[in-house]
This record gives sequence, C-alpha cells and structure tokens, in this order.
Amino acid sequence: MVIVIHQTSSTENAFLYNEKKVKEKQAAFFHSRNTKAINPFFYDKSHRLKELTDIEKLNPRVKNKCLHISFNPSVDDSLKLNDQIIRKEMDQLMQYMGYGDQTYFVYKHKDLERMHFHIVSTRIDKYTGKKIKDNYERQKAQNFIKELEIRHQLDHKNSEKVAFKFSARSRNIKQSLEGLFYQINQMETINTKELYEERMKLFNVEIRKSGRGHIVVVTDGNGKVIRYPIRLSKFKEQPKFYQKEKQQIEKPKQIEHKDTSRHNRMFVDFLNEFSKQIRHQELKNSNVKQLKSRKKKRKLRR
Repeated sequence: MVIVIHQTSSTENAFLYNEKKVKEKQAAFFHSRNTKAINPFFYDKSHRLKELTDIEKLNPRVKNKCLHISFNPSVDDSLKLNDQIIRKEMDQLMQYMGYGDQTYFVYKHKDLERMHFHIVSTRIDKYTGKKIKDNYERQKAQNFIKELEIRHQLDHKNSEKVAFKFSARSRNIKQSLEGLFYQINQMETINTKELYEERMKLFNVEIRKSGRGHIVVVTDGNGKVIRYPIRLSKFKEQPKFYQKEKQQIEKPKQIEHKDTSRHNRMFVDFLNEFSKQIRHQELKNSNVKQLKSRKKKRKLRR
C-alpha cells in the first residue's frame, strides 16, 4: 500500500483533474463524506466544487488550502480489499489525519490499468475557518499504512520504494507521461524550465525541439533515444514551461530556501508512488501477455 499527500496548491485544479478523468471514462465517482447533498455525484461538478470553495472563502489568506491524497493499493492488496473495505479505510484515514469532519470527494482511477484512488478536500476547517494543522502528515500517513497492513494482513514488502525509469519496454507510455507531467506541474518548487527538465531526466524523459514544435522522447539515460518520439502537441496534459503562451501558468513566486528540502522530500514521495503505479501496470500487462501465450500453446497442442 502506498499513500501519498500531493502538494497541490489549488483545490480547484486537483478537483477538476479528477472530474476530467471521470469525463474521459478513466475514473469514476467512488465515495464522499460530509456533503450537503446525500449523493453529491447526482449533481454537476460546479455543485461539488462550490462546496469546497465556499469553505475556503472562510479563510482566503491561507495559500496551500488543498488536501489531495492518493490511495494506492498494490495488485496483491486489491485482492484482499474490496470497495466496501476501502471506503471504510479511507474514512479512518481522514479521521486519523484530522480531516474526518471535512467535506471530501473520492475518485476511483483506472487510467494506469491499476486501481487507485484520489481524495480531494480542503485544509480549511468547515466550522471554524481556521487552517487544520498539517504537521507530520507524511509520518501520520506512514503510521496509518502500517496499521492498515496489520489489520488486513497485507504484504508490507509491497510498500518498499522502487526506482523507476521509462524504458524501451514501458507500456501505455502516453498516459504515463501525462501523469508525470501533471504531477510535476503541481510542484511549486519546480519554478524554472531547467528544474523541470532536471526532474524529467530522472525518468529518462526529455523534451526536444523539432521543427516549429517539440517532441517528447524516452532515452537510455545517456541521451540516446530508445522510443519513437511523441509530438508534445498530442498530449492533453503538457509541461507548464512548454504550454502555449495563452495557457501559461502564472509564474510561481520564489520559494524560500528553508522550504526546499521539504518539497524535495515530497518529490521523492511522488517518484515512489509514480514508480509503483507504472511497475504494477507493467507487471499486470506482462501477466496478461503470458496468460494469452499459454492459452495459445494449449490450443496448438489440441
């Protein structure tokens, strides 16, 4: 099990990202708590978003209001945790983190061929308007994972960190790259084009000039292209420093040096989560391929 707290500054951006996935049929409405309507998913997205923005209006001075958590069971975890158990555990997680009484929405994603979930809420207390203390959130999440694994006898080895880099064999590469771009786009510390390119290279990904536009390439780590390039214009989610001028994200404010190490640790968390998503996806694809191969051999024998 992997639980990651994303450092998304805008609640609206996190919310619309998940709603967009639902519209594209890459995600589905899964769960909600403490909402005005019994079933908030019966209404349109503006109704749901208003519930969160109305709460945040109580304290507009707070910068990082958004609470965006991804809940990532491994393939093995999913065999033991059904939807009912996952909903219950998510409620316990939110209670444990101090957000049990907050309004939140949960989305079930299948865009990486592996089930995972996103929780979107706000750090502004809906009753007092004060910011809920977010100290030690990462540690709380790790403690909760340990308790969860004990409760359901999950294999703790599935939570080990994995170093992932795209390769010539990586599958669903376009979707995975869009996921990478989205996550890096949300990181406030990545405030220059050079830093953005640095982070992409950790995954063996580069963006290069080609004609009047750009292409996205996967390399061997030494600059040699090992996958067929994809035009940047083909991606729905694009790196913020390569977006068209009219779509450029407002230039982030300079971040104080004292926060840099904290954000670097958060980026490491993201690397680990994203790595596990791709690894599980490739493992599943490999298993399916082997199963098909076995069936084909059986037919030939007959």
